[in-house]
Amino acid sequence: MKIDFGKNEFSEHIRLTLLAVLVGLIAGLASVIFKKMILLFQSQFWRAESFISSVSSQPWYLTILIPALGGLIIGPIIYYGAREAKGHGVPEIMDSLIFRGGRIRAKVVAIKALASSICIGSGGSVGREGPIVQISSSVASSIGQLFRIKERGMRTLVAAGAAAGIGGTFNAPIAGALFAVEVLLGEFGVFSFSPIIIASVISTLTSRLIIGDFSAFTVPKYTLISVWEIGPYILLGIVSGLIAIIFIKTLYFFEDKLD
Repeated sequence: MKIDFGKNEFSEHIRLTLLAVLVGLIAGLASVIFKKMILLFQSQFWRAESFISSVSSQPWYLTILIPALGGLIIGPIIYYGAREAKGHGVPEIMDSLIFRGGRIRAKVVAIKALASSICIGSGGSVGREGPIVQISSSVASSIGQLFRIKERGMRTLVAAGAAAGIGGTFNAPIAGALFAVEVLLGEFGVFSFSPIIIASVISTLTSRLIIGDFSAFTVPKYTLISVWEIGPYILLGIVSGLIAIIFIKTLYFFEDKLD
């Protein structure tokens, strides 16, 4: 009986690993398409693909009206399309993992991609990481449901989708895998980590093949001149942490009031 269980678990692991390759390929393509959609809507709203350079040359009232217009557009899209596509993205995936065994409706992929690209393209205060996590996780969930993956495997596959989304979008496969393991699953095991890292690497390679190797963030070179600089940096870290707490609590307060 124990031998049969081992064989079944091993075959399930192989199956998940193969599906993780498929998830990585599709997530890599999705991350590229998502970027292109953002640039498309930026060019439509701001007449330029560079958001920062365009905003600096626009009248002040447009910096308020255009993001507001974007919000008015995406409201009905989410309300009538897929209401679970609202929000930051990561909490919604965690909710699906905890309460629905990782099952997400397939239409969330299209609705989240469209709504988020409009929001970001119009200048909304939104980042790419949350949306791409939800988009890629929804892709993985759809694949898992198609192949009738059990709940344990589904949770792993959804986490693999999240890792692939981060990896493909930010050219950071290791960061994507660690994010999925630590934030979404909250546990580390060979059964779950292998498909996750494979999906993240495949997604990153797919993205690189299409748009090239790139650095997601430009970090200027810095040299520590004096040890006395460490003190202000410690103070900066404390102040930044307090500001982060205030920001998060304020954000959730208004979300609860306006939802």
